[in-house]
Amino acid sequence: MVCRGVGGRGPHALVLAVAAVGLLAPDASAQEIGPPEPPSAEIDPTAPLDAMPDLGVDWPDLDEAPAQQINSEAEGQPSRAPADDLGAERRYSVVVTGLENLDDPRIRERFDAGSTLQADRQRTANAAQLDRRARADAELLGELLRARGYYDAVVTPSIGQSQDGIEVRLAARPGSLYRFSDVRLPGIEQAGEDATALRQSFAVQPGEPVIAEDVIAAGVALKVALGRSGYALAEIGEQDIEIDDEARTARLVLPVSPGPVQQFGQITVTGKPPFSAAHVQRIARFKPGERFRQSRVDDLRRALIATGLVASAEVRVTPAADGRAVNLQVHLEPAPMRTIAGELGYGTGEGARAEASWQHRNFFNPEGALTVRGVVGTQEQLAAVSLRRNNFRARDQALNLQASAGHVDRKAYEARTLRLLGSIERQSNFIWQKSWTWSIGAELIASDERDTIAATGEERRRTFFIGAIPGSLTYDGTDDLLDPTQGFRLGGRVSPELSMQGSAFGYVATQVDASAYRSLGSNVVGAGRVRLGSILGAERDRIAPSRRFYSGGGGSVRGYGYQRLGPRDVNGDPIGGRSLAEFSLETRVRFGTFGVVPFLDGGTLSTGALPSLKDWQFGVGLGARYYSSFGPIRIDVGTPLNRQDGDSRIAVTVSLGQAF
Repeated sequence: MVCRGVGGRGPHALVLAVAAVGLLAPDASAQEIGPPEPPSAEIDPTAPLDAMPDLGVDWPDLDEAPAQQINSEAEGQPSRAPADDLGAERRYSVVVTGLENLDDPRIRERFDAGSTLQADRQRTANAAQLDRRARADAELLGELLRARGYYDAVVTPSIGQSQDGIEVRLAARPGSLYRFSDVRLPGIEQAGEDATALRQSFAVQPGEPVIAEDVIAAGVALKVALGRSGYALAEIGEQDIEIDDEARTARLVLPVSPGPVQQFGQITVTGKPPFSAAHVQRIARFKPGERFRQSRVDDLRRALIATGLVASAEVRVTPAADGRAVNLQVHLEPAPMRTIAGELGYGTGEGARAEASWQHRNFFNPEGALTVRGVVGTQEQLAAVSLRRNNFRARDQALNLQASAGHVDRKAYEARTLRLLGSIERQSNFIWQKSWTWSIGAELIASDERDTIAATGEERRRTFFIGAIPGSLTYDGTDDLLDPTQGFRLGGRVSPELSMQGSAFGYVATQVDASAYRSLGSNVVGAGRVRLGSILGAERDRIAPSRRFYSGGGGSVRGYGYQRLGPRDVNGDPIGGRSLAEFSLETRVRFGTFGVVPFLDGGTLSTGALPSLKDWQFGVGLGARYYSSFGPIRIDVGTPLNRQDGDSRIAVTVSLGQAF
């Protein structure tokens, strides 16, 4: 920025020069400078120091009422404090005047934030310290006023007496507010039909105040608008502001060279991880030949970092040989590839559970993550290996392959299971939360399971071979993945399955989940959910116990133990069902990083294809939340309202994330 016609620094420079001369020649008479004479006697370390010389800084006479300007001369000679009193430290107050009629509170706010007097006003100070601080703050306030368009501003510091002691006063005379008389963007007309929109993106207009930060912000907005409109090689020249002190106006000239409209060209990649140009092009939201958009380049940079494999991504725009396209040179710096994670949890009916995993996020380039996971718990053990390839054949699309061997031992059943799973899904993440997500896959299961005959309570063990094609579709209109405060979610899951146990038979399992969230105040959120499920095509007893519906527990109806709702055998153990209906209502009240959540849950589980609306069971309770940087940690304590034989009076759940 070039500014002409703005003065105000000369007097300060003169004062500094005079002070420097005074230090070099403190005596009135000239003296010849020669080598110092050696001391005539040995220095006595116990001898008292000489009296402090007069620094030339006035200390106000507290017996006099009028304020006294720093170093200002009254009639005759200015009064000076005795030399012995210059080092005395006293408390002081700060008064700023002259800003009362300005319609710009940011001037005072920024002054208070940067003021040395304000920062140290709780401490005592001597005369020299107050003199230095007052002058520095006067210069600061003057610069702030000029930056907001008051180019004639003068700030006069003074020190005087008040009822409470020493008062440091900064008297500001802002003067007139300078305004732009003319704003020109020469060269913008080269953009043709885009010129009008580009000119409007530069927010500074004639008649507006001459505020430096507004001019800078307008220049940045113009640069962004040029990139958004396809002018990849646009150049903005140096701002030239001419100040007219007589008219109290300014003239702004900002040269603009849009250049031709560009198209996206080719992508080249260097650095690590060794992503290919084809993979980076797959992540990009543009194709070669499309009109250049700077926002698409910024999006590509964020998407590369969001892979978790890139610590930094530099994307340089360079002109292609034909002059009509621009190529992108992408340079990547790697992030740590390996992660070790752990998780602890406890739930009534589920027992204690510990999970650990090791992951290499680029074991198969590009973005092929290998994860080895293990679970050890009082009722569950698992070993699993999975491969997940993100951005598979399309952006935000993932391929999952998993093999696992597990053992669960519940009240309802015991199962030893081998599972192979493959799926493709459109994923959502914390940077780009998707409205629509989906998944479709295939699952092969071999499971040896123990349950009971409901009528007699006799144990039995059967082996099931199951093939399934599960699919899901979800809409998410909330404002946060882990802790929503507004919006709703709606999702459905369908799994056609073929089971072989003695003979082959088929059935279809379906489930629908809906939840809604509404802010009831600055720290209160109301939340509710509904779940409906049904299995069609087979009787409950033929379906493998692990594939039936169950209800109760921390993610279902709180207050009841895990899987404790619904029909039971003669021993009082749950047997699962073919249909269910559940609801939950809760109020989330937050106090800083902590919160409380009263809740009411209800559910019914039936052996028929449709849920029974007569046998509802309800649970109430209170939860505690700790809102960590990676999501809320919850502890829910509930109690059943219509408890059955074998149900505990209290059920506790500890986990990461809200209940729904």
